Amino acid sequence: MRSLHHVLAPAKLNLFLHITGLRDDGYHLLQSVFMLIDWCDTLHFDVRDDAVLTREDLTLTLPADDLVMRAAQALQRASGTHLGAHIAIEKHIPAQAGMGGGSSDAATTLLALNRLWHLNWPLSKLMPLGLALGADVPFFLGGHNAWIEGIGEQINPIELPAARFAVLKPHAGLATAEIFHHPELKRATETATMPVFVVNPYGFGRNDLQPVAQALCPEITQALQWLGTFGLSPRMTGSGSAVFAQLPDGVLIDSAPHNWQMRICSNMAVHPQAGWAASES
Repeated sequence: MRSLHHVLAPAKLNLFLHITGLRDDGYHLLQSVFMLIDWCDTLHFDVRDDAVLTREDLTLTLPADDLVMRAAQALQRASGTHLGAHIAIEKHIPAQAGMGGGSSDAATTLLALNRLWHLNWPLSKLMPLGLALGADVPFFLGGHNAWIEGIGEQINPIELPAARFAVLKPHAGLATAEIFHHPELKRATETATMPVFVVNPYGFGRNDLQPVAQALCPEITQALQWLGTFGLSPRMTGSGSAVFAQLPDGVLIDSAPHNWQMRICSNMAVHPQAGWAASES
């Protein structure tokens, strides 16, 4: 195998996001459910025999040290392979949206190059590389919708009913660190249990980051209000600035105001690359 083309990297939505505490080392304790959706980036991989890693931006221009290159470099170093790769990226998932686009791209890169370079590593060897790249990367490597706890490292797969969602991204973005370090962020939400969540998975809880994000970015409030005009109950995903709402049958939304990005998305039961890592020995 010398190439893998049209490899999808899906976005995620946080169905809820509760901050339950703060550790002595400054890391926030949280609970969330991460759900895969079919708003995807597309990556293309070609093996190089000279150990060189190159990247081609087919849509948006990305930073030189983006997570795709960092993932490829990390796997190359850890494995000691003498192979390289040319990686072309069609970027569609918005940045600074709370949708995990960069983390998803990194996970897809680890899974694809693990295959192309014939490393045959199991997930247990890829996971530490993913975690070092970002807290959301292990979720995408795991390949399933999941109940998340701790600082994001406790990942328990769950099943979710099929549904459609309106996902709206205002022009403005937000830096995650700015929200988590904000003095007005509430950090003491009561710990939830999964049985309570599953009774109403698309209406449970809230996003504890949302009030601070709305104060920092008025467009989030505008986006929430606009989706609310359709009788929906929107909330922000992750640290924003994207917002979303479950879309019942019969509700039609054709376009978004202000040339904001919007898609009607379906959730995904499994990641497109689920099963690409080797089985545990």
